[in-house]
Amino acid sequence: MSQLNPTPQPQSERIVAVGLLTEQDLGVLGQGFRRAFRLQHDHDFHDLLAAIDRADAEAR
Repeated sequence: MSQLNPTPQPQSERIVAVGLLTEQDLGVLGQGFRRAFRLQHDHDFHDLLAAIDRADAEAR
């Protein structure tokens, strides 16, 4: 997976949702949607799903 180095965000900027969207979805959301982090390769998507599954399993 591509390495992301997020910078700490102030409490008012904390992440409250994560979505997997297509380019069409982003177009429908329009200018009101301010930030998107695009996956560059298909394997990034599979790695992301695996990481989400691992985190979910650990939380149980």
